[in-house]
Amino acid sequence: MNHNTPSSHTAQPAPLFAGVPFEGSPQAAELITRINDYLYGELATLAQEHGIDHEHGPDKDLLRRVWKRSQALGFYGMTLPRQMGGLGLSVLDHVLIKEAIYASGSPFAPHVFGELSGPPRVGALARVATPFQLETFITPVARADKAICFALTEAEAGSDAGNVQTRAVKVGDHYEITGEKRFISGSPFADYAVLMASTATDPAQREVSAFFVDLHAPGVRVVSGYKTMAGQTSTGNIVLEGARVPATHLIGEPGRGLALALGRITVNRLLHCPAMLGLAQVALRDAREHALRRKQFGRAIGQFQAVQHLLADMATDWAAARGLMLATARQIDAGGEPRAEASMAKLFCSEAAFRIADRAVQILGGEGIVQGSRVEFLFRMLRMYRVLTGTSEIQRNTIAKELLGQP
Repeated sequence: MNHNTPSSHTAQPAPLFAGVPFEGSPQAAELITRINDYLYGELATLAQEHGIDHEHGPDKDLLRRVWKRSQALGFYGMTLPRQMGGLGLSVLDHVLIKEAIYASGSPFAPHVFGELSGPPRVGALARVATPFQLETFITPVARADKAICFALTEAEAGSDAGNVQTRAVKVGDHYEITGEKRFISGSPFADYAVLMASTATDPAQREVSAFFVDLHAPGVRVVSGYKTMAGQTSTGNIVLEGARVPATHLIGEPGRGLALALGRITVNRLLHCPAMLGLAQVALRDAREHALRRKQFGRAIGQFQAVQHLLADMATDWAAARGLMLATARQIDAGGEPRAEASMAKLFCSEAAFRIADRAVQILGGEGIVQGSRVEFLFRMLRMYRVLTGTSEIQRNTIAKELLGQP
């Protein structure tokens, strides 16, 4: 059997470096042990039974099974505040748990605690949501009964998040929303969207408001079926054609949508890093195993200095990026607002993770460039992270502004 193929109760890999103490709390260590049993046990079996891998994703019914099972085990929604049924995890524990989930290499990694379409999408909204919105949208998502996505990006609104062209016009007790959102993660299997639209009466003004939108309502459709460069189909466009959205679905005050969307931007930028570093760890492990197994000229290629230096650079990049991620998490837990450091972490982790994947392809040689090889997939996936959730260039802008004291 190919070493990349999941099997029933897949053996958990050895750590990259022995003897490194765990940096998180005992609670986080216990959670990681339980989650790994889940990932390498029943989720590995489920993936094998249904032919699920990173490029052949589960359908919505299977995803719902995973969400409900994760919720029953206490993992789904664990990152929520305690008052919402979460565990009240520190940011440090959060990044360590998320890193471990992605380091499993499981295609179900984004769904264990609902990162792509579940509680993390709505947790920060609870403080401004009305009782009606809590009952109708947030609680069903937290219970894994419904899925939700976050819809901001448009043709002219990406890095320039405030340039939203989707229009929401107030008509009596509802808004009529028209526009198109693009590249929205999780939209093909979501029930609702947290959607940003302009409520300005003057098109020259910027007034972005946030709404809960039912994706099954008249005038709303999700256009999907295209693939990202990583081969995934979990992204789609949301088309709104005069969709009537009740005014009770407005989140917070009009014009406060971007503030809600970007209010936790420092934490959110950091929280993309453990996914990158977990995937980079998979690439490094695969490269190490190949270097030990593959023989040329009568000995394992890991005995050649050229390959050893590639592995050493990969491990150093991973350790440096991880150190920056953990240091930033500690700053946030200590009450800081390390905007520059969070952008540094996102920038450095995404660039370093891609370098690791690139070198993994080099070490695997012919096996590494064949589609279906795990490192070939990781090369494409980690290339995407240099664009997703704020490009490297946007991170550099933020770092420079903080350094120079500019607003």
